[in-house]
Amino acid sequence: MEDVRDQEQAEQQSQPLGQDGESEIVTEDATLVHGEPSQGANGPPKVDSKVEILHEKVTKQIIKEGHGQIPSKAWTESTGHKFEDTWDEQRPLEMILGKEKKEMTGLAIGVSSMKSGERALLHVGWELGYGKEGSFSFPNVPPLADISYEVELIGFDETKEGKARSDMTVEERIGAADRRKMDGNDLFKEEKLEEAMQQYEMAIAYMGDDFMFQLFGKYRDMALAVKNPCHLNMAASFIKLKRYEEAIGQCSIVLAEDENNVKALFRRGKARAELGQTDAAREDFLKARKFAPQDKAIARELRLLAEHDKAVYQKQKEIYKGIFGPTPEPKPKRNNRLIIFWHWLLSLFYRLFRLERHKAE
Repeated sequence: MEDVRDQEQAEQQSQPLGQDGESEIVTEDATLVHGEPSQGANGPPKVDSKVEILHEKVTKQIIKEGHGQIPSKAWTESTGHKFEDTWDEQRPLEMILGKEKKEMTGLAIGVSSMKSGERALLHVGWELGYGKEGSFSFPNVPPLADISYEVELIGFDETKEGKARSDMTVEERIGAADRRKMDGNDLFKEEKLEEAMQQYEMAIAYMGDDFMFQLFGKYRDMALAVKNPCHLNMAASFIKLKRYEEAIGQCSIVLAEDENNVKALFRRGKARAELGQTDAAREDFLKARKFAPQDKAIARELRLLAEHDKAVYQKQKEIYKGIFGPTPEPKPKRNNRLIIFWHWLLSLFYRLFRLERHKAE
């Protein structure tokens, strides 16, 4: 009876999460979004922060303060066995609070307490996880296993569309993504770069790899017309934030679909130039110039690279000059009159010899 009461209590605790309107949480790879290495590859990370009791069976410790999606790693506490990892798999997960699966009740309680960008370690009792029986399919969770989740909330959004992504038609998903892209553009213009990138991530989440794989023809073109600008605008944001490696990653995603995309080539070249990868940057700029020969920004970047190369050459020249000293001036050759006279005399004898020989014949 005690187990039943605990389960009923868990269900009662989960109900208030949806009272003020359902909220949608889209999950994505935290390492990809923030450019940080994931923690605890072989087990849950050790965290020294204060333990917050969110529920009788759920506690939270903040790893990183923040401001939104749920990429999560999960371990069973009894065995230390990792049973799910959306960081490495980069597999989007959608959760609608108040409508989460029964085994996600504890996770939902923890996530509902988090701020966007916050990373936390959640400890969930088995009663609010996979229960007495566990799971012997995927994911594989032993019976009566308490669970630890390492979670980062990257994007938190009220459900504007009225339905989950999985229930939308192709047109509805593309439309929802486009609305979030436009919201991101407005935030970008206001220089609210982190918030803008959050909207772009939400838009991209509507068009994950599984979804794009199913699209052909005009529907794929429609989706890419929304998805690619989101990646490019994220690249522009990363460049402004001086997170150049991440900018390169976003541009490369676009170039995998459209190898001649001028904006992707230009922004990747700019990020590479900032990292000192001048040869790779020049290659991107030259390719971009083939498709936009009159573009002044491309010409300016190529000119800056040329000036940089010239400055590097001059600097190296000065360094080598200091090491080996000044180049000695070549000594002028002396005119040796005696040698010149002997050459003339031998030449004269040779001519006389040939003349006498010719007469004899």
